Amino acid sequence: MALYDWLFGRPLATAEEEGERVGAAAGIPMLGLDALSSAAYGPEAALTILIVLGAGGTTYANPITLLIVILLALVYFSYRQTIAAYPNGGGSYTVAKENLGVGPGLLAAAALMIDYVLVVAVGVSAGVGALVSAAPELQPYTLTLCLVILGLIAAMNLRGARESGVALAVPTYLFIASLFGVIAVGLGKALASGGQPSPVVPPPVVPAATEAATWWLLAKAFASGCTAMTGVEAVSNGVAAFREPRVKNAQRTLTAIIVILAVLLLGIAYLCKAYGIGATEPGAAGYESTLSQLVGAVAGRGAVYYVTIASVLAVLCLSANTGFADFPRLCRAVALDGFLPNGFAHRGRRLVYTEGILVITVLSAVLLVAFDGVTDHLIPLFAVGAFLAFTLSQIGMVVHWLKHRPEGQSRAAAKWAAVVNGLGALGTGVALVVVLVAKFVEGAWVTVALVATLVALFVWVRRHYRSVAREVASTTPLAATNLNPPLVVVLVRGWSRVTRKALRMAMRLSPNVYALHIAADEQRLLALEEEWEKYVTAPCLAAGVAAPQLAVVTSPYRRLYGPLMEFIGDMVKTHPNRHIAVVVPELVERKWYHFLLHNQTAALIKGYLYFSGLERVVVVNVPWYLKGDEGAGEKAPA
Repeated sequence: MALYDWLFGRPLATAEEEGERVGAAAGIPMLGLDALSSAAYGPEAALTILIVLGAGGTTYANPITLLIVILLALVYFSYRQTIAAYPNGGGSYTVAKENLGVGPGLLAAAALMIDYVLVVAVGVSAGVGALVSAAPELQPYTLTLCLVILGLIAAMNLRGARESGVALAVPTYLFIASLFGVIAVGLGKALASGGQPSPVVPPPVVPAATEAATWWLLAKAFASGCTAMTGVEAVSNGVAAFREPRVKNAQRTLTAIIVILAVLLLGIAYLCKAYGIGATEPGAAGYESTLSQLVGAVAGRGAVYYVTIASVLAVLCLSANTGFADFPRLCRAVALDGFLPNGFAHRGRRLVYTEGILVITVLSAVLLVAFDGVTDHLIPLFAVGAFLAFTLSQIGMVVHWLKHRPEGQSRAAAKWAAVVNGLGALGTGVALVVVLVAKFVEGAWVTVALVATLVALFVWVRRHYRSVAREVASTTPLAATNLNPPLVVVLVRGWSRVTRKALRMAMRLSPNVYALHIAADEQRLLALEEEWEKYVTAPCLAAGVAAPQLAVVTSPYRRLYGPLMEFIGDMVKTHPNRHIAVVVPELVERKWYHFLLHNQTAALIKGYLYFSGLERVVVVNVPWYLKGDEGAGEKAPA
């Protein structure tokens, strides 16, 4: 337990929850890393599509980036309003469900869940891609590195929300400072040279153009570049994680994230054109990330390069934390409405939703293995879920302002708020259509299929819970008559302390006790009959109580479960008005390796009885705890 506490922290009481909340400074790394880190792969995703244009591809990067930043601004103003309207957490699921209905809400939830899983997988794989760019000899170990980093981030999140936010602060602010410094120096050199600076380390030569620029190609580049907007909704989903004043802290955090991201996107796009930097083919020999080329061109391959790339690597990998922060909260909200298993709504020992953290870890690992840890393979799946959730949330907010004007707000102010959210919905809706059309064949269809599958799963879970609720609901008063004690069947292998403890419990339950021995060995049966007379029948006669009746069922083929069920089935038929309690003695091992030395027959018998369908049969487990020391003496009778 001491090791477990060291790894994951001591258990936290519910009363300590307020101390786990964060301010804006910790909120930026905790909820903003996904958005901020997308500056490292969003521009590169767009440039990768533009490789076929050769050197001309960088010419189109600037207008595409400007369009993405305008869309980002629309989403920013929309989500500021969402935070104010839903101070307890205005995620897309909540907003869509409350304003558009359950169906759109589930659609938004499914889209967001897929997006969060991709956030984790893309973040980790992009971080490892940055590492491989700086150390190409590590390329064969890409997938292994991805899985190791994923496990470390999962462990960090199991320690609690506040600790994860504090742990992320140093790499986050180092990343921001490093990239801002590189962009500032690069812009200074570009302006001093008239827009044509000389790179310190020349980037790889951009290959010759193989295609002409078309609207379709530019639309695909825009769709890939839109991955830079993923993670923007995280703050509105996680408002409950902030300390008071909750809304102000959340809005400040969102503002800082959007401003930093916009500056990074515009700066990277401009410098890529100025220094003639294009994308290299991901996963191919000689691959080098766009940021690695840019930092090398501006600052060379000295200390600045390695500090910057190290911060990029750390932030890209840790950007997965946004998914870990929001996925469990979203699962909790959906579970509370009955559309996911109840376990997702339960907080663990560190006041985090442990089940959600474990699920997103497993799903992300599956994705990384399926795509060999290469970011570019995941990009086509990425933006669909985010933009679908964006759009549904903004449409929901339009309905919210029109139908539920807050007290004290003027009609004009409510209409203006609806216009802002409406523009956000229009922008993200158009982007969603572009992303779907441009990326459908390349993999976006997988996201569409997964969203539909998840929605179907939600509906099935809710139907199951409702069915169970109807079946177990009762308005019938407790029947306090005809409370006959049950017939008790004790499973007996031979005479032992375990058998004695089980028999004593059975005799406390009822005077009608049957000790069932399934005989496959005649010598063992004879020994048991002698022991029974000496250790059971005689003491009961002396005490003036009814002795348990030894019932023997022979099993010449050494079967256990068949004879057991036949015996109990006969008792059910011959005693139609009595319940039957089956007492199962069980050894409980103290050490894990003891488990390997016993055949766990008791556990199998219990499972067999549970699924027998015999409604008048109940199972009573009587554990015997192994002490672990062979010479231990016996204490008082159980």
